[in-house]
Amino acid sequence: QVQLVESGGGLVQPGGSLRLSCAASGFTLNYYAIGWFRQAPGKEREGVSCISVSDGSTYYADSVKGRFTISRDNAKNTVYLQMNRLKPEDTAVYYCAAASVVRGLWVPEVYDYWGPGTQVTVSS
Repeated sequence: QVQLVESGGGLVQPGGSLRLSCAASGFTLNYYAIGWFRQAPGKEREGVSCISVSDGSTYYADSVKGRFTISRDNAKNTVYLQMNRLKPEDTAVYYCAAASVVRGLWVPEVYDYWGPGTQVTVSS
């Protein structure tokens, strides 16, 4: 059974850090591009970061550049999103997704598999 599961979300104070994990089962993540998306209440889903399958290039939304880092651990079949210097506006449900394409990684519709999401709340 093909499955993606996110973990690592929670409540953190502004300025704090969290590391989200995206674990895959039923398929091998290193054959896919991986994207992290988030959706806050009343807002559209937006791309946060992605990592390509071809050369491992990483990409970030301007709002998180310099604060978030995406990485892979192929041995664990897991992708991570390290989030530092968190802000209240980072509060959202975070989703990871896997795509077999090499382009258009900011477009949610190109992704084949999605996890159920994990809540991140940044509040004092």
